[in-house]
Amino acid sequence: MKSAVYRNRHFVVIALSMVMVRVSYCKLIESNIPAIAFYFGTKGRYEEVNPHLKDDILFVNKSVVNPPAADCQAVHLWAVIRHGTRFPTTKNIKKIHRLYDVVMTEAASTDQWLSDIKNKWAMWYTEDMDGKLVEKGKDDLRHLAVRLSKSFPTLISEENFRRERMEFVTSSKHRCVDSIQAFQEGLFKLWDVGDVGFRHYVNDSLLRFFDQCKRFVEDVEHNKTALKEVKLFKSSLEMDEVCRRMASRLQIPHSRITPDLVEAAFLLCSYEFAIKSKNSPWCKLLDELDAQVLEYKNDLKQYWKRGYGHDINSKSSCVLFHDLFRRFDQASYDYRSGEVTKAVTIQVGHGETLLPLLSLMGFFRDETPLTAKNFPLQHSRKFRSSQIVPYAANLLFVLYECTDGLRLQLFLNEKPMAFPNISDPAPLYDTVRKHYSDLLHGCDFKKECEMLKGKIRNTEL
Repeated sequence: MKSAVYRNRHFVVIALSMVMVRVSYCKLIESNIPAIAFYFGTKGRYEEVNPHLKDDILFVNKSVVNPPAADCQAVHLWAVIRHGTRFPTTKNIKKIHRLYDVVMTEAASTDQWLSDIKNKWAMWYTEDMDGKLVEKGKDDLRHLAVRLSKSFPTLISEENFRRERMEFVTSSKHRCVDSIQAFQEGLFKLWDVGDVGFRHYVNDSLLRFFDQCKRFVEDVEHNKTALKEVKLFKSSLEMDEVCRRMASRLQIPHSRITPDLVEAAFLLCSYEFAIKSKNSPWCKLLDELDAQVLEYKNDLKQYWKRGYGHDINSKSSCVLFHDLFRRFDQASYDYRSGEVTKAVTIQVGHGETLLPLLSLMGFFRDETPLTAKNFPLQHSRKFRSSQIVPYAANLLFVLYECTDGLRLQLFLNEKPMAFPNISDPAPLYDTVRKHYSDLLHGCDFKKECEMLKGKIRNTEL
């Protein structure tokens, strides 16, 4: 009897030890993630949106990518993907250098993290990096390619790739070209089709439509008042409190810490984490409350420059919206005629490509617009760029031929998403077309984007 009890106790001790080891390991893993990582917005890692990928970067939840019904056959997949993790742009690198100089020459805190910055961290960001894709960014796209091929094996297949039924389109920016090549590298390794070689073409009219929309460029991009809500929030009490808290941590006079320096600290923490997977000592300059304020400031910018803030933001994406439906109309015709010419469309662009299209189609629209004054009321807002457009963000539409007709599935960042005001998770294609009939018949890029002759520039947006 004693021996049995002893054995049971022995097993309990072993079990508890294993639990403690697992808890310690989990804490170690979590300690490598900044406490503010959830709030990095467009500078956030894809893994924060899909945490399961931290354990297995190639994991696919097959239950969420099943066809709408057993009798359905996949016809076409259309995807717009944001480029992978990149270096800061020259503009942000200059901000980071200014922060570095202030901290190195003026900070007087005795905390260990400041000692680590001054003695162990060396400035390594140079202006020639200017938004280029990093190796982690290439991996983002390589891994995404493998996961999508596992999710939709009848479409993203070796046969379709070899027979040129997969079309690859990219923005002209080097980070996008490198991303689409990395996506194909993922497929090369999976299928051993390197002999086929890279194939893609550049289409800025489709993926950088915002540059070619004259009304957007004039009324928003070059209009100093278009982002007035962002400017107001930068001088708000909430932002001033962030500056005061950061000044206190560094033991620097409050007057020396500007909103730009605070943002530089936020950027530096996010880039160190996204590029190197490090919880940098720079992250200690800000806490979670600070990060919520800075995330909102960045969301204000996206909302007023790429989202619902101005009507032309979303209307500039009409050309991409029509590309989606044109390809699906053609694919359904080809499928029924027995000759599939294109099974997959993979397009790589920018966060600025995705947000206007999502806004045009009515996704993530809040009842109350985001403004400088209503930050306390927007903690549960739908328009949150951290969740919508991290690095390697992707919007997928999958068309199926089913017994009762064509059906459409929608995924954002590999998660199923419902169309606004449509309850069916995989509605009939005709239902979706009817839902967007006004845009299909009325959203004309040329008309929306042309500047009327003699029009006085609008400075009161």
